[in-house]
Amino acid sequence: MTHKDTPLLDAIVRIDRLPATGRAIAVAPDEAARQKLADALKLSAVEAFSADLVVVPLRGGIRAQGRLTARIVQPSVVTFEPVSQDIDEPIDRVFLPEGHSHKPAPGAEIFVDLEDDDFPDHIDGPEVDLSALLIETLALAIDPYPRQPGESLDSLGLAPDDADAGPFASLKKLKPGPEKA
Repeated sequence: MTHKDTPLLDAIVRIDRLPATGRAIAVAPDEAARQKLADALKLSAVEAFSADLVVVPLRGGIRAQGRLTARIVQPSVVTFEPVSQDIDEPIDRVFLPEGHSHKPAPGAEIFVDLEDDDFPDHIDGPEVDLSALLIETLALAIDPYPRQPGESLDSLGLAPDDADAGPFASLKKLKPGPEKA
């Protein structure tokens, strides 16, 4: 296994060694792993990260349920000052071997119920690496436009005063109006 194949988090579950009652998994990476995670997600820092999961066997695969909590720091989109965000996300995902999914015949219609739960993830082999699930859950919970409370372009005095000060104001003057038509 090369360095690139090494997962950022230690959350591997062997399906063939999973008890029928399931198993609890706690993931709490050290500071070096949290820094690698911050670098991978383009964050300033991941100050805290923990995930508590219960993994139970399900139809030849597994079901992972639990909660992920984290505290991240990223730059504000307005002032580039550090902004902290607390994340608390539920996790509920099913992983099934590919043979359990129904493959439609070529040319057959496929009906998708948008109100239904997510489709199960497919697994190959006797183990499932839940680190990708944890990283995905964290990445989807991150605020894409972080800023401090009350922070805006108006508070910096950068908002244009009139409507004709935008980047397309010069082009708007060239457009023939009703009087020129």
